[in-house]
Amino acid sequence: MQNLRSQLTWFLLIGTAAAATHWLVAVMVVELADIRAYLANIIGWMVAFFVSFSGHYTLTFRRQSKTLWTAIWRFWCVSAAGFLINELAFVTLLTHTRLPYDRLLAFILISVAALTFVFSRYWAFRHTAR
Repeated sequence: MQNLRSQLTWFLLIGTAAAATHWLVAVMVVELADIRAYLANIIGWMVAFFVSFSGHYTLTFRRQSKTLWTAIWRFWCVSAAGFLINELAFVTLLTHTRLPYDRLLAFILISVAALTFVFSRYWAFRHTAR
């Protein structure tokens, strides 16, 4: 139970940093480069992926037994699946609501985080006894 509590704490801290990175990069790209929000979302995710993976690999799931390449591949699959959900929801809500893109993105990033934790813990970084 202590391990799960520690993982949740680290996941929340690192996930917050990664989500903030994702959001900030996406908003900066929209505002400074005048790129459409749904395209800026892709750039934000790519930058945030490295923040997320490095933090989760070294802190959240540090007891995992996967090699670096296995862990990065599995986490990329989890992250990419979460991002696909993110992007589909984002484009749908951008099209069908009048809410500002930055608020929509913040809401979606928070919503997808729980799924990412479950799949990261039980698949991407699953600890196997030796």
